[in-house]
Amino acid sequence: MQSSIEDKTKVRLTKENLSSVKFFLPFFRPYIGWFLIGMLCLLLSTATSLVFPYAIGNILDVSMQKQGSDFTQSMYDLAWFMFLILTLQAIFSFFRIITFTKVSENVIANIRKQLYSHLIQMDMHFFHQQRVGDLNSRLTADLSQISDTFILTLPELLRGIINLIIGIIVIFWISTQLTLVMLVSFPIVIVGAIILGKYIKKLSKQVQDELANTSTIAQETFLGILNVKTFTNESYEQKRYSASVDKAVKLALRASWFRAAFASFIIFCLFGAIILIVGYGAYLVQNKTISVGNLTQFVIYTVFVGAALGGFSEYYAQIQKTLGATQRVRELFHEVPEALQIEQIGVIDEGNLRFDDIYFTYPSRLDYPVLQGVSFEMKAGEVTALVGQSGAGKSTIAQLLMRLYEPQRGQILLNDKPIREFSLSEWRKLIAIVPQDVLLFGGTILENILYGKLNATTEEVYHAAKLANAHEFIMSFPEGYNTIVGERGVKLSGGQRQRIAIARALLKNPKILILDEATSSLDSESEHLVQEALNTLMKGRTTLIIAHRLSTIKAAHQILVLQNGKIIEKGTHQELVQNTHSAYFKLAELQFH
Repeated sequence: MQSSIEDKTKVRLTKENLSSVKFFLPFFRPYIGWFLIGMLCLLLSTATSLVFPYAIGNILDVSMQKQGSDFTQSMYDLAWFMFLILTLQAIFSFFRIITFTKVSENVIANIRKQLYSHLIQMDMHFFHQQRVGDLNSRLTADLSQISDTFILTLPELLRGIINLIIGIIVIFWISTQLTLVMLVSFPIVIVGAIILGKYIKKLSKQVQDELANTSTIAQETFLGILNVKTFTNESYEQKRYSASVDKAVKLALRASWFRAAFASFIIFCLFGAIILIVGYGAYLVQNKTISVGNLTQFVIYTVFVGAALGGFSEYYAQIQKTLGATQRVRELFHEVPEALQIEQIGVIDEGNLRFDDIYFTYPSRLDYPVLQGVSFEMKAGEVTALVGQSGAGKSTIAQLLMRLYEPQRGQILLNDKPIREFSLSEWRKLIAIVPQDVLLFGGTILENILYGKLNATTEEVYHAAKLANAHEFIMSFPEGYNTIVGERGVKLSGGQRQRIAIARALLKNPKILILDEATSSLDSESEHLVQEALNTLMKGRTTLIIAHRLSTIKAAHQILVLQNGKIIEKGTHQELVQNTHSAYFKLAELQFH
């Protein structure tokens, strides 16, 4: 899995892919000054590092050519020169790291904030099509890859290019003959590196695949730990995991043979080339063609050139990954978000809601119509209940009311005005939902209730909690409202989570309320407390209830019975049970008898 993701993030360095770097320009432009300062520091730090071989060569020449006070004075001057170069290099390197980090961190932070802002404005269809882990990976891993390239890879690539160009110029200037000898050994090293490199890459991929498989096994086991223990299959899972780990070790050891051969080959070629150069250089020194200092300079500059060439393959791979990460991030920015910033219309007056001949099919299941010609009215302040089998379209009606989706045909109207003409943000401010499976954020109880109205006072929070029958159990905790609820609210019972959700909805004070089977999974005691809170919440509000338990909707002003995306029956509880042949009567008979 890991290797496959890595392969996806690597793309070829084509002109089209490189042009994707333009994507960063708007984020990069405010920091161009700092970037230029960083580039200058990079050039100066690299230049100072290239002075060292020259200085070392001079030291050797001085030691062989001068005596007495001349030797002492020359060494003293060279020592001060080296100290100055070291100091300048330290200063330039320090500011290079600081400036490049400042630019990179700010650019990536701005991209990350804008991408997050963009993602939370996407519609529900987008989130149904995407995996949460993948979106999180793009926000974290992909942007971290881009950041590392700015901070580490790009400066080192530029440094390598400078070292290569200046190094080749200098060694040609020192000795053309030695340079030609050095260049003879290069093709052998390059061909050998390519051949062995292919085998190493292939085996490394196999190792990563098997390691990813071990990770998958562990993840599946831990997610399904209840099944593992219920069926007493701990031993089976241990064997399955151990077999995968052993296979990964076997592949890793095999890959190590090729890596060892590669390293030995490179060392053999590198030191062989050095011995060849030094041997031929000694011959040139003997013939007084070059000095010992020049020979030393040549060898060190050759190492610089070799190191620069050796690093380019790694820089190439990193740039490939970065371009792949950039493409993945750009793909998200190309997605069209919801129109949350339509013209603001201020406060929306309460009124009658009407579903007018609604047809709807989910974008991901176009061959499966969910609603077919649904029409009904919800009068202001009254309760409308939806009942029917799973898949009949009850939750879809709630989602359309919240405008998480738009119908393909028909429209929803408020006082005869299509709701799509209203601001999406302002419309959703009118609505609160209490779902069957309440999702709480991993903070405190106070923070979760405040989510309904972020600027609410403490007194307002307490009042909402009391109305929701939640204040008493909250205060029973040692930390009270500062109690941490845990991820998804796992530290609270189902009834407690429901009452916190009701308090959150009360704090929002919505005009339209949606109750999505809010008591269906609770025990009798919890259901009683939650139902009391819901009755308080529903007072004076236009309410849509999705229910399986008919006992919770006996008092509804109207009940709609859905079947296969159509309303087949409509009326109050008393009206519907009088028809002994109705679908509602059959449901009531099953639940009440």
